[in-house]
Amino acid sequence: MDKTNKRILIVDDDEQIRELLEFDISSSGYKTDSAKDGEEGLKKALENNYDLILLDVMMPKMDGYNVCKNIRLIKKNIPILMLTAKGSIVDKTAGFDCGADDYLVKPFEIQEVLLRIRALLRRNEDSKAQNAKEILRAGDIEILPDSLEAVILDKKVKLTPTEFEILYCLMQHMNSPVNLATLLDEVWGYGSDEDVRMVRVHVGGLRQKIEIDTRNPKYLHTVLNVGYKLTPFGFGE
Repeated sequence: MDKTNKRILIVDDDEQIRELLEFDISSSGYKTDSAKDGEEGLKKALENNYDLILLDVMMPKMDGYNVCKNIRLIKKNIPILMLTAKGSIVDKTAGFDCGADDYLVKPFEIQEVLLRIRALLRRNEDSKAQNAKEILRAGDIEILPDSLEAVILDKKVKLTPTEFEILYCLMQHMNSPVNLATLLDEVWGYGSDEDVRMVRVHVGGLRQKIEIDTRNPKYLHTVLNVGYKLTPFGFGE
């Protein structure tokens, strides 16, 4: 991956954090741009072409959740990494529901930020290469890579980029249990025990969209002490 061609937008109202991120990320070979509040960040995100956005949550004029929602209305595929002091599972769920791909809690180590950036950029490139102009179907489920949608029994649902990648991964292993480590590796490109909750949050959001009854799922099943299994023909566990 050629870093010199990758442009990253940093949106954070904390000047010190913003400048440190700009320095460290540009020192690692990426091109950077920055915005000091949500409105400026949204304007830059929509008017320019970036390969990834680092987005704070608590900002003046417009918070990160609303910035993320508005970006997703126009630019569905750009990776968004939220950097915030709000680290509860409720906060993370809110971020993922808005369309964020990953979530890193402040204070953070810059090496961890760079790891997440590399993983998200690589995943985005791999996804474009593998799924370009491709429509995948198995049983009742069809996925549409160009529009990040799934069609279940002729009902179309919109997915976040991460939900799409999870569904794509599970379809490659359909009817077989996929452990959490495999999901982290194939979807995010890295893994740690701490990130298991992140997988569960995204899977929960995906299940809400593709299942009629989430308490009695037809397609996306939890496999105890392992991970998840997709049964696209609806045969059950």
